[in-house]
Amino acid sequence: MSLKMTLDYEVMEAAVLGGAVLGGGGGGSMELGRQAARLALELGTPVLIPIDALADDAMLLTVSAVGAPAARTAFVKPVHYIRTVELFSKNTGEKIHGLITNECGGLASVNGWLQAAALGIPVIDAPCNGRAHPTGVMGSMGLHRVAGYISRQVAVGGSPQTNSYIEVFASGSLEATASMVRQASIQAGGLVAVARNPVTAGYAKENAAPGAIGKCIAVGRAILTNRAKGPLPAIEAAAEVLGGAIIFTGKVAAVSLETTGGFDVGKVVVQGERQMAELTFWNEYITLEIEGERKGTFPDLLATMDLSSGLPLSSAEIQEGQEIAILHVHRDRLILGSGMKDPDLFHVVEKATGKEVIKYVFAGRGV
Repeated sequence: MSLKMTLDYEVMEAAVLGGAVLGGGGGGSMELGRQAARLALELGTPVLIPIDALADDAMLLTVSAVGAPAARTAFVKPVHYIRTVELFSKNTGEKIHGLITNECGGLASVNGWLQAAALGIPVIDAPCNGRAHPTGVMGSMGLHRVAGYISRQVAVGGSPQTNSYIEVFASGSLEATASMVRQASIQAGGLVAVARNPVTAGYAKENAAPGAIGKCIAVGRAILTNRAKGPLPAIEAAAEVLGGAIIFTGKVAAVSLETTGGFDVGKVVVQGERQMAELTFWNEYITLEIEGERKGTFPDLLATMDLSSGLPLSSAEIQEGQEIAILHVHRDRLILGSGMKDPDLFHVVEKATGKEVIKYVFAGRGV
């Protein structure tokens, strides 16, 4: 994207659809994304600006949702997203020149639209990561390696009716503040709106994922353009835009999902014509094995696509009996932020899923 883009309903649908594909099982639900974006468009006219249009010293603020999308007691309203930015400015005194989302996803790709429309701050096409990821530090653009960096984070969510409403302002190390935000999401019922980690545009140009929202929009437009031809052509069109491929098709034979520690964790077993595939997920799909052989490893993109509609399915939505295609895009073809390039951040992924990840991604072996 080389010019300012006015965000409208056509862009919304493309961003939500393409974002859900790049969510790789996570990144929030498309319906929540549509709800938030529609309200933003009713409130005002948000704009998306390429990061190269900003001076290097312009200050950017990451906005997101944090928690377990499948949690039945999750309660985050649009006003909570606006409240996070207001509380951040109140508590820090920072002048914010642009908003960036933490990742791509059905909800995440439109993070910031509502705040932008309500507060008159532009959305910048430089998400922290060009796909969805499970931990806050992974979406912190390598700030955990910046000596002396103090993370400041605001979390808001929960229902006053159930006494779960919470507002948190945390300041400290990235790991400690991210842990506090995750705990806030649990107290709020499973999900919170978040504003965090101000950085300069110069830093984001080097460490975020510039152009990744534009990629979401391109993927979504490919799906919308080709859906009239049928579900499979729509999925194939998305794969072509991403430089990936449909790696497996079949019927979902089993799904196990547990919401624990603020995450959705589990696996999906898919029965193909002659082979069996297994996806593990920790919000996002982490591994794909076909007949026990590793075929995809996070941060590769693994996306489940509904063969009856051509639309993406998140790990929280997938159900037994569905006919699905598994889309695979190698990590080298994705726009990834610095948080995807540090093997130290992947130990928790291995612990949560019980699957080896680091050796496949960082040791030059496997896929």
